[in-house]
Amino acid sequence: MAYKPSPARPPAALLRGARPLRLLLNQAERLVHLQRLLESQLQPAARAHCHVASWRDGVLLLVVTDGHWATRLRYQQKRLQRQLLELEVFGNLRRILFKVQPPMTPAKRAGHAPELSSEAAESIRDTAEGISDPKLRAALERLAGHAKPKEPR
Repeated sequence: MAYKPSPARPPAALLRGARPLRLLLNQAERLVHLQRLLESQLQPAARAHCHVASWRDGVLLLVVTDGHWATRLRYQQKRLQRQLLELEVFGNLRRILFKVQPPMTPAKRAGHAPELSSEAAESIRDTAEGISDPKLRAALERLAGHAKPKEPR
């Protein structure tokens, strides 16, 4: 008896088929829709810095990239709330909350590590020779091994 794999289905069909995934997809689509509505009421400069996190029980939670934008949006909160109340989806809006959450970016390295000269490495090796603790001596020797090689003249 040979194994016959089921025919390939598009990812959207898979997402809509399983109940937990379907619920998650519906929630994501709802947030995208709310984000579009919010952006239609925000000033163009603020759009990239403000995102809908949740909309529940008349409370709209917005995630803002930094404190500067949170402050600016808090000053405009009453105007924004009035404008959003005019939209059917936000008909029962009672409150807007702002949460500052910087964007997730990998830590940037400030260039590369400083280079160890061959003279400094030689000095570290000389120091390691006079050390009786084997672990400290091995660590100093490893450190000296990171030196850039001498360039031929």
